[in-house]
Amino acid sequence: MPKMKTEVKQVAEIIKGSKHLTAFTGAGTSVESGIPPFRGENGIWNKYDPQIFDLEYFMAHPAEDWKLIYEVFYKTIRNAQPNAAHYALAKLEAEGRLQAIITQNIDNLHYKAGSRNVIEFHGNTRQTVCLECGKMYPVAQIDFSDMPPRCSCGGLLKPDFVFFGEPIPSGALQASYDEAQNADVFLIIGTTGVIYPAGQIPVLAKQNGATIIEINVAPSEYTNRITDLFIEQKASSAMTKILNLLNIT
Repeated sequence: MPKMKTEVKQVAEIIKGSKHLTAFTGAGTSVESGIPPFRGENGIWNKYDPQIFDLEYFMAHPAEDWKLIYEVFYKTIRNAQPNAAHYALAKLEAEGRLQAIITQNIDNLHYKAGSRNVIEFHGNTRQTVCLECGKMYPVAQIDFSDMPPRCSCGGLLKPDFVFFGEPIPSGALQASYDEAQNADVFLIIGTTGVIYPAGQIPVLAKQNGATIIEINVAPSEYTNRITDLFIEQKASSAMTKILNLLNIT
């Protein structure tokens, strides 16, 4: 069982000595940027029916669904800015201490913060994809006054993130498996561990011998199962302290 009050200094020392550090982030990483989680208090599913993200429903009701998707995501995410946790991870990467981020989030905030080796497990909201010809369109080019948006070929455009009923993109899945195999230190930040198959990635890292560090505001599915060191703090607070101890500014 992990110690419930791990010293941040101990975590910083482990990160300092790591050879392959991988971060795994969830909704709790972005809550401080004003983006609501899907579950729990103030969660999206408390306000909207999850079926709006079901692929079959989307195909049957594209105009209606696009209006809701725009309201739920694009209006919120468009103006959201990275917080200290996002910037801390970007600085760790820039210093060569962090090899990759696997994120379950679709909010683009790791990219905005400057991270570049980001594995977007569930896709992103930067792009849309034509379901007929496969052409990609940056969201900035989409006219949301005409719903549903369509490709130049006439095909329906879909947000480039994973809907219920869709598989995880094979590239993201394989890259995540690779990180779980190669990491000697695996940093879990702001995720409960209840979403699968993403939730299995830290478990695979543990099985491959990685030291598991968890930063969460409350115990998760991982805490008493695979976590070696647990910091019960907000992501921005913990990551800022870690960076300071590593003398990274």
